[in-house]
Amino acid sequence: MSIIVKDSGFAADDWDAEYTPLAEAQAGTVVLDVPADADPLDLAELIGAASMIRVDFPSFANGRGFTIARRLRLMGYQGRLRARGHVLADQYAMARRAGFDEVEISEDLAARQPEDQWLARANWQAHSYQARLRG
Repeated sequence: MSIIVKDSGFAADDWDAEYTPLAEAQAGTVVLDVPADADPLDLAELIGAASMIRVDFPSFANGRGFTIARRLRLMGYQGRLRARGHVLADQYAMARRAGFDEVEISEDLAARQPEDQWLARANWQAHSYQARLRG
């Protein structure tokens, strides 16, 4: 079972549609599952129909998903964007700034990093490096 992290804290997963792996996606695919090594340009023809894109984070040290999210948003994707896997509470603000709407984590990770640790980073817009520089 997965736990969804949002700015309001932990939530149950309300998404019930099947994810289509990027390698199997075709024009008109509504829900995409994107690996961390995907080229966002390969998604250009698919993002118009997609209502949900889930980007995999195989390791907390693998930040390619942040780049994918940012590029998708710059390409005009406005649907739901979810990070899934090994994202740490310390990375939540970065995930939100990159364009993710939410993070999907395992129950084990949620037990090691409880909700209060995620909520401490939920005010991600106010605690950016640039905001601190601007005073």
